[in-house]
Amino acid sequence: MGAPVTVSAETPVSESLPDGTSVPTEAIQAPASVSSGSTGSVAPGVEGDTSEVVRTASTNAIPSAALAAYQRAETVINSADKACNLSWQLVAAIGRVESDHGRYGGNTLDDEGVARPGILGIALNGKNNTQAIRDTDAGQFDDDGVWDRAVGPMQFIPSTWSVVGVDADGDSQRNPQDIDDAALATAVYLCSGGDDLSTTSGQRSAVYRYNHSNSYVSLVLGIMDAYLEGDFMSIPNGTVAAGVIAPSPAPIGPGPGQGPGDGPRSGPDTVITPEPGPSAAPSPSAAPQPTPDTGGEQGGGDGDDKGDGPKGGLGVPGLPTPSLPPLPSTGIDPVDGILSFAQAVVQCTLDGYIDNILKKDDPFDQCVKEYTTP
Repeated sequence: MGAPVTVSAETPVSESLPDGTSVPTEAIQAPASVSSGSTGSVAPGVEGDTSEVVRTASTNAIPSAALAAYQRAETVINSADKACNLSWQLVAAIGRVESDHGRYGGNTLDDEGVARPGILGIALNGKNNTQAIRDTDAGQFDDDGVWDRAVGPMQFIPSTWSVVGVDADGDSQRNPQDIDDAALATAVYLCSGGDDLSTTSGQRSAVYRYNHSNSYVSLVLGIMDAYLEGDFMSIPNGTVAAGVIAPSPAPIGPGPGQGPGDGPRSGPDTVITPEPGPSAAPSPSAAPQPTPDTGGEQGGGDGDDKGDGPKGGLGVPGLPTPSLPPLPSTGIDPVDGILSFAQAVVQCTLDGYIDNILKKDDPFDQCVKEYTTP
């Protein structure tokens, strides 16, 4: 059902990216993704009513590694291609549709941002409403030596990945399963050519090239608009759905009526419900520990800020507050400064603060400010 997708590696290029590759000056017309969901939905990361996906953008939160990767992709690509004007929210919307931010099929993102055990689409063999695309990578990326499959959180087909794949995090690999590499590769794809992605027409044109489906374009732009309005939140890596944390490999200790050899009581559907706990553990020495706001409304006002303060240990009593490892320096100003802001947002979330999007100076915002102020 259709000719194999091919991309010319001789496409002219412009400014250099951190790993020495460049943004193509001519728009890539071959799609990045040709996958669809297992039940006929628009893409693997989306099942059911697409309008519901847009409406619930805030409750289907973004893992911290993915959020940092999307924000970094925006800054790096706009430094390399100043005419593109790409927003990270557009990259994030594609990540939501393609793989639910790296969580499709039971996957989670590890602390390095790699999807585990790995996201592979169905064989592109001309069946199940797919194109017939015979193997182009000798199974290097998709473990299939007969047919191509879309790979990774952004669901690149191998022939397109060979052109736009980039080492975004300095680990000397171009890995489509790594959200850092995949997000920047998506930015490279969208910014190829001369479209201005601050305009609706530019966005629609670029996203349609990414996946040749009008319903796909409408869904992606709907989610992008929700993210642009602040309708999102960050959650720790390893979270497989809103409020659901992947189980630890071993129990912290036996529970009531449970012997040492009985294993953990929690399973993959264990819901972590925030509740009052000890104050947050000390954060990394690279930044001062934010001081919670105990005055004003929290102390004796109308109580609007209750729940904004730190809970510690992700709201679970007795657990220490995890800290975020530093992201690699890019050597590009102001990229590293913005990465510090992204890290502060993630770290304040891990510290237990909850952002009140209706306020601009709540304890969450104060926490971010303390982490980002020299």
